[in-house]
Amino acid sequence: MTRRPPTPRAGVYDLYWYYASQRQAMFERRVAGQPGPWTDDPILSTFKFCNVYRAADRVSQYMIRDVCYHDEDCTPQDRIFQIVAFRTFSKIDTWRSVRTYLGRYPTLDDLADGRFTAALTAAAVANSGLYTGAFILCATDAYGQGRKHLNHVELWRHMFLADDLADRILEAGSLRQIYDLLHGYPLMGDFMSYQTAVDLNYSALVNFSENDFTQAGPGALRGIRKCFEDLGDYKPTDVIMWMLEHQAEEMERLGLPFQGLFGRPLHAIDCQGLFCETDKYCREAVPELASARSRIKARFTQNPSPVPLFFPPKWGINSALPTVAVPTSAHSASLTGQLAIF
Repeated sequence: MTRRPPTPRAGVYDLYWYYASQRQAMFERRVAGQPGPWTDDPILSTFKFCNVYRAADRVSQYMIRDVCYHDEDCTPQDRIFQIVAFRTFSKIDTWRSVRTYLGRYPTLDDLADGRFTAALTAAAVANSGLYTGAFILCATDAYGQGRKHLNHVELWRHMFLADDLADRILEAGSLRQIYDLLHGYPLMGDFMSYQTAVDLNYSALVNFSENDFTQAGPGALRGIRKCFEDLGDYKPTDVIMWMLEHQAEEMERLGLPFQGLFGRPLHAIDCQGLFCETDKYCREAVPELASARSRIKARFTQNPSPVPLFFPPKWGINSALPTVAVPTSAHSASLTGQLAIF
């Protein structure tokens, strides 16, 4: 039976593709060293928006380079714990404080004997909060602790010490299976489980297609409702996959330039994120569309700390970065001669 397709909203649906083309062009101009402003779009030049490709954003870049591919000696199980813990906070300063306190990357032994908890407590004092504001996390006291980070410590003890989750992730047969493993625990909601599964898939320990599975977050759901008048017989995840499959023809239809991420096309995680960013863009571009969010809170300010670009080597795109000496490991990377985002 043929499914009834979604009905695009006139004047809004095309903004999804316009945003993708314009925002990626801004990224390309910045990494090419061109001086700002990198766009003449007043909304994009005024407000803060994520990159089109999730892996190109600052926190994901740190995750890939300094968590997934750091060259400090550790077991695969330790690295999986590090990836899950880092994504929960998604705050670089928290991770740096933990590493400074311990003198190295945290391990499962640190989780077992309390040193990791002590490092987090010290990090909470050193920084203005342990968590980023980018994700809405489950905040219940599922493990009976009065502070959110202590509940997360108990969650990780449950996952990695009691249940040997790292070994089960290493044995998983699909990205969806990794998601399901994570999603089976308290404090691991739909969206955080998906984001964490994608982070694990960046590493050399897990290797599935990002297009095998997706999960729409709250922002993406708002964007989908704005871009389409009606979803027909499609679910939100089906809509994300439809965008993935039709990206080339839609860009061509609209005459929009788009070369991908050094040749890498949009993947499901990127198409999902684009709906979230389109929702934000529409708050200014199409304010008459009712939404739970009526304005964009964050304005664009250039971060003075450069981040050298580095993508999962298995993607095969690091050699395509222009005028770059691609690092072989996190600690061999130098800002000298590196293409960087700011």
